[in-house]
Amino acid sequence: MQDIIDNLPKQAKDKHNENKKFFQKLKKKAPKNLDYIMQDLHEDEFERTDCLKCANCCKTTGPLFTNKDIERISKFLRLKPQQFIAQYLRVDEENDYVLQSVPCTFLGVDNYCSIYDVRPKACREFPHTDRKKFQQIANLTLKNVAICPAAYNIVEAMKKAINS
Repeated sequence: MQDIIDNLPKQAKDKHNENKKFFQKLKKKAPKNLDYIMQDLHEDEFERTDCLKCANCCKTTGPLFTNKDIERISKFLRLKPQQFIAQYLRVDEENDYVLQSVPCTFLGVDNYCSIYDVRPKACREFPHTDRKKFQQIANLTLKNVAICPAAYNIVEAMKKAINS
């Protein structure tokens, strides 16, 4: 798995222009059944993919924390929201709450998340490949294929499924 993770940024970079053109075309004219195609591709990939063997998303990027996330996680950790913010978060250049540092503070050496049941919405939905109106998040997906082997595989499968 580590080989795949190590090679992923280069593979994603090599495919970047091809993927960008594909998503531009998709934005102009998406198939009517795109959400269903994506749901199937997502489910197929995650039957084969064990996130616990990878956790590259948790090691290299941090999620955005919504106010609801902060409330939920604070309660779970028995902290006041302001204590949680002061201890774990910072405000980024877009005025969003993000982790103070990566890898994620809540990621264990075994790749398990210590707040898994109350994790942020962004973590629950990552890599966002089963989202409705998928074509609207092309820029996010272009970033995610360099982080997540499953996202990379889903995009490759998607290009074959839609172009065939």
